Order: sequence, then structure tokens, then C-alpha cells
Amino acid sequence: MRKSTYIILFTLFTAFGFAQTAQIKGVVLNDFDVPVKDVLVKVQNKQTVTNENGFYFLEVSPANNVSIQFQAENYMPVVYVENVQENQAIELNIRLSQPTEELKEIVIDQNLKKRFEGTTIISPDVIRRIPGANPGVENLLKTLPGVYSNNELSTQYAVRGGNYDENLVYVNNIEVYRPFLIRSGQQEGLSFTNTSMTDKVDFSSGGFQAKYGDKMSSVLDITYRKPTQFGGQFDASILGGGLTVDLASKNKKWNAITGFRYRNNALLVKSQDVDVDYKPRFLDVQSLITYQPSAKWEWSLLLNASSNVYEYTPLFKRTKFGTIQDAKELQVRYQGSEIDQYKTYFSALKGVFKPNLQNSYSVIASAYHTKEEEYYDIWGSYAMGNVSGDLGGNAGEVEYTVGLGSQLNHGRNNYDALIASAEISGQHKRNEKEIEWGVRYVSEDIRDRLVEWEVVDSAGFSLAHPYFSTPNNQPYEPYKGQLLPYQNVRATNFVTINRLNGYAQYSKRGVINEHETFVNFGVRAHYWNVQAEGYQSNNAQVTVSPRMQFAIKPNWENDMVFRLSGGWYHQPPSYRELRAMDGSINPNVKAQQSIHLVFSNDYSFKIKNTPFKLFTELYYKDISNVNTYTLENVRIRYRADNNATAYVYGADARLNGEIVPGIESWFSVGYLKTEENYNNRGFIARPTDQRLKMALMFQDYMPTIPNLKLYLNQVYNTALPGGSPSYVDPYDYQLRLKNYMRTDAGFSYIFKDQTFTSNKKWLQPFEEVAVGFEIYNLFNNENAITNTWVRDVYSKVMYAIPNRMTMRTFNLKLNMRW
Repeated sequence: MRKSTYIILFTLFTAFGFAQTAQIKGVVLNDFDVPVKDVLVKVQNKQTVTNENGFYFLEVSPANNVSIQFQAENYMPVVYVENVQENQAIELNIRLSQPTEELKEIVIDQNLKKRFEGTTIISPDVIRRIPGANPGVENLLKTLPGVYSNNELSTQYAVRGGNYDENLVYVNNIEVYRPFLIRSGQQEGLSFTNTSMTDKVDFSSGGFQAKYGDKMSSVLDITYRKPTQFGGQFDASILGGGLTVDLASKNKKWNAITGFRYRNNALLVKSQDVDVDYKPRFLDVQSLITYQPSAKWEWSLLLNASSNVYEYTPLFKRTKFGTIQDAKELQVRYQGSEIDQYKTYFSALKGVFKPNLQNSYSVIASAYHTKEEEYYDIWGSYAMGNVSGDLGGNAGEVEYTVGLGSQLNHGRNNYDALIASAEISGQHKRNEKEIEWGVRYVSEDIRDRLVEWEVVDSAGFSLAHPYFSTPNNQPYEPYKGQLLPYQNVRATNFVTINRLNGYAQYSKRGVINEHETFVNFGVRAHYWNVQAEGYQSNNAQVTVSPRMQFAIKPNWENDMVFRLSGGWYHQPPSYRELRAMDGSINPNVKAQQSIHLVFSNDYSFKIKNTPFKLFTELYYKDISNVNTYTLENVRIRYRADNNATAYVYGADARLNGEIVPGIESWFSVGYLKTEENYNNRGFIARPTDQRLKMALMFQDYMPTIPNLKLYLNQVYNTALPGGSPSYVDPYDYQLRLKNYMRTDAGFSYIFKDQTFTSNKKWLQPFEEVAVGFEIYNLFNNENAITNTWVRDVYSKVMYAIPNRMTMRTFNLKLNMRW
């Protein structure tokens, strides 16, 4: 059976082995919307002419800054500059104008538009190559300034003082969601975005336009590619693998791209200081099917199904902590296990109608269904003791025990949510002006059961919650109070949320005294109401969010762009923000409001013919109606009120350079400070107050072995507030975790790609073949994400034992594209 499978796969690869190309097509019209025939279209060393309908089609080689020229008699020539990726289908509709005084050339640079908007463009090829414990778009985002994460197992990230719930993610203009019940990074599995299907990645860390949704921190805008021919990609490693298949019809009206992924984090989780039986099964399948019946209509269907099953049985944990003078060790023996399941299904139908070059209309209908459950019963018996420092004796061994006890954690959590939406939007262009608008309706139906309790026993004495009113002076005095769990949360909620939101915005590019300018201003409005069974809801709520951007490119010898952006950014509460820490619902939570002010500059220059770009930004946020929260690993729990204010300010810088021609690397540094004031008690650090961040993304090759390439991903973050017990008052307990530092390195040997060709017969069916070796946590840094708290039975001192992240591990990779 296996032999037959290999023969079939090899036959397919051989039969459909093509060189990687891209497709450029479109329609050329004049100022009166009349098709122009016989227009000469030149790209690279290829050319064609438009037919009687003004239509043209070309297949080109992928490259950056591709010049696309349009020339016709009695019309001004137009040059369009575009970055062309492998297998990308670019639709470029052009309007030709007749000359007025003298024949001039019009140059349209798409990259300049992104610079004006303050958008970071990330190459999908870079995303594929950079090593990381959780590779993908989010892995690379964490190397950008202002983006923070101290958890390599998680795809979640915080941006400029916000939390994980404050980030927007779009795929093909469709908003996507993340699971609700996830408590730790090792439960997550796969993110929604499939890197192998990605065509474009744009990221904005603040001051974004009104057309993007109602979140306070960032926007990640991803576009999946539209194949132009049969092709595929196969990736495999010790951690999992994936297969992506591209299909396209002969007449180019139909195309489809489908990706299958499997992930198993056991290699990483077993590098932690806990001996576990860990059986994760993370599966995902996505498909984008596109049909273009004519030049005016296009329909696409995005489908996704994922199943994450997490089986975790801890056995034994041994952690050393403290100082050389006061070294201690914790040993925990476990019984029980945890079994979690997260199943999500997503579908979206999108239609685009372009009656002419000036106008475009889109309709999107989508549905998202998630069923999640977390069931666990884990009993841990611990012993904590002082470690001997006697070099002549039992150095490193426990001399005597100072803490002894056990704890039992129980959970039966279920979450079922159905989110359906429908929207319509329009885009209208006239010369250098553009108007965009959109209206969206969202219905959320949520059913949630929360049952969690914890019993703590210390030296044979049951411990009640520290805030319980009955005095507890065990073991010195008998405890006469009621025996209750240390923590106990029980709730069952049925909630429906209906939302209606919309936006309108205006953009214009112009010239002021020979300086190119760009201005954008717009407004969003959001109406919503919450119905929660068993709770009284007030009237529906409305927010209005005006936003603006202004950019100028001075006509200087130095290539610089200056930007000023800002506005009001409201975040109407999601279900997570409505649920308080005790599981109850507050349907009257208001939208958090953040006023952004961002000033930025990007400067392109060369040093000895090596191109560099320097990006710098200063930002400030004034936040009101703050819904404060605690952050434990990746679990966010809100107070479900609006009784706080907060602020964020900081500065970011990123230096990009092509130290190796055609290969981009960068160094990032960022500083921020964010504090909150709850009930006028004074300002304290927020859970995301991570002051300093530095990151390096580096690509290189060995001159003596050019086929061997090196990739480096290094992140350093100063300590986050956190690690304190979840029940404590943050005003009484301001503790920070250790600084986070991690370096992931990758080595890849290229057998064949666009640069390195080969005449070997077995490589002929493939466009790219590479094998790689990766080292995660190269320097074996002991990073911690949370603390476990253990009580000294004699002194009643609570000790913080770090829950450490993954240690140094090794991975092998195979990449094939055809």
C-alpha cells in the first residue's frame, strides 16, 4: 500500500511539475469607461496587447518592485510598480488618459501607499523560513517593535500595552476568531492562519483606519493567494506537517487552494521540568475556492474546520529555585489527568462586483461555530525542602522538608458559541480620491458552563480561601469554621448579543509645494445589545469613533515619509469581557475607549549600496471605561466593570536591511509604560506593562556553501507584572516575573529553488526542495510564565515556584514545493 502511494505521488509531481510563476491580468479603459484595445503591456521580458474588450493576461516571474508598463497611441503611458509573489494572481485594472500639454509618464507605486498608511508589510516567504517553536505569522510578529509575548507555545500577542483580546485578525477581509477556553499555550495548537496559503500580510500596531473593526490595539490583515496553475507544498517536521494543493481551471475562471495541517507539541512540552504523558492532536483543514464568471463578478468561499484534542497527564515535577545561600527544591507527584477538546467550524461566502474601474461592491456572509470543553481532575502531592550547599557532602540534595501538602484541581467547563454575520461594503475611486463604506450585522449566541474548584491541604490541614472571614491559624490552633474549597466558581450562562456597526472614510493623495501628501479621515459607529438569561439588561449602547491619518513625503534628496494618525478607538465588550471572575454576567458593561495619537517616520537610505530602512514611532493612548483583568499564562479574566482609567506611552524603532542582497533582516527595539487606576486608588502597572523589548530577525548564508542558509529569531523582553496568586489584591502585591530571553536558530540546506537550479533527475518535478535543522531556545534560558504558590507550614511564608517554559530542543524539517 505504501509503495503504491509513493508511486502515485511521484507520478503526480512529475506530471504537474511547473516553474513557479505569477499571473497579472486586468482591463484597460479610457476616461469615458470605454475599453482600449491594442494597448502594449510590458512586464520584465514579456509583453502582450489588450483585446477588443481591453483585457490582457500575462504570466511573469515573482520579484519585488516589478515594473508593469502600459503604452498606447494618443494616451499617456502608465508605469505600475508592484511586488509579485509566487503563485500570486494580481488583478490590475488601468485607466489611460489623453495628454493635455505634453506626454508624461504616470508612475503608481503600491508600496508608497502602504508607507502613507503606516502599514508593515511582511513577506510570506520570510514567515515560512524563520524558525520558532510555533512557526507562522504570529511568530514573526513577535519580532516587531511594540508586539510582546512571553510564551513561545502560544500564538497570542499583546500590542502596545493591550491584551490578547484587543487585536483584530482578518483573512480576505473576513474577521476570524480564537478559542475561548484556552488557559495555556500548550493547549492552543494551530492558529487560524495557514502560512502556506498566504499571499499578503499587512500589520498595523495603532492609529489604523476606520474601515477596520472595533478593537483598541492592532490589525493583522491577511490575504490568501489565488492559484494560477496546479502546484503544491509539503512541509514535515518532528512537530507536525502540512500539505497545500493549488488548483486552477484552464480558462482561469476557477481556482482553489486547500491546506491540511497537523501539529504535535509533545517535543516542546516534554522539555519542561514536568514529567508528563502528553498526547496532543491538533488538526486543521482550510480551503479557498474562487470563481470569476466575468471581469465584473467574483465569488469566493472560505472554509475551515479544526479539531484540537489535548490529553495531559502530569506525573512528576522537580523544580529548583531560590538563591545560592537559600536554595530550595519543590517535588510534586501527580495523579489524574486533563482532557480538552476544541472544535471549530468556519465558513464565509464573499461576492465582489466591479461595474467599472471606479466602483467596487462586496457582500460577505459568514458563520463561526465553536464547541469547547475542558475536563480535568489533577491531584498533586508536594514536598518543599532546603537544598544542601555542602560541597563535601550531599550537595544539591534536600536536607529537610519545610513545606508539605497537596492540592486537588477539578474542572468541568463547556462553551458553545455560534456567531453569524452579514455585511456589505463599497469602494469608489475618482482620480486620487477614494471613498469607502461598509455596514455589518453580527449575531452571537453563547452557552457557557463554568465549574472549577480547588482544595488545598497543607500538612494535613485543609486551607480555606485567604479572604474567608473565619480566622485560620492552623496548625497552632484548631480551625472551627466551615470546610470550603480554597477556590470555587460555578456558573451557567445563556447570552445573546446583537451588533450593528458601520463605517465611512475618505482618502486623498495630493501634492503641496511639490511634496506628496496623503490624508484619510473616517468614522465608525457600533450599536449593540446584550440579553443574558437571569440578568437585567439596560438599554442598548452606541459608540462613535472618528479617526484620521495624515502623511507627507517631502521632495527631499533623502527618502522620508512622516505620518500623524489617531482618533477614538472603542471596544464594545465581547462575551469574555461580560463574564466576571466569579462567572456571573454583567450585561451592562460599557465599551472601553482609547484615544490614540501616533507620530511616525520611515527613512530609506543606502550604506555602501546596501539598502536600509529605519522606522520610528512615538505613541500615546488615553484609555477610559477600562475593564481591568488578570492574566495567567494566556487566560484573561475580567472584573466586568468599567471602574478604571489607564494610559500607555512609548517609542518603537526598527532597522531593516538587506545585508545579503534580496534577503531582509531587521532589529527592533521598543519601550512602553502602561498603568491603570482602579476606583481612584492610584496608578499601578497593568498586566502588560512590559517596559523594554528588543528583537532580531536575521537571515544569512555561508559564502563557501551558498546552499546553506542561516535564520535567527531572537527576542528579549523585560519582566511582566504577574506571577502573584490570582486571589490577591494587585495593589498589595506588585510582583514581576523574570526577564524573558529566547533565541531560535535554523539551518537550511537548499537542494533547489529559484536561485539554485539542479540537473538531478529526482529534483526535476520540484520547484524547491530544502532540509532544515532547528534549535529552539539555543542558550537554554529558563523562562517562566506563571508561579505556583506553596506554603511553608512553619513560617506560613508563601513561596513562588516558577512554572518554566520550554528548554532547548531540536527539530528536523523538510520543505518541498512544486
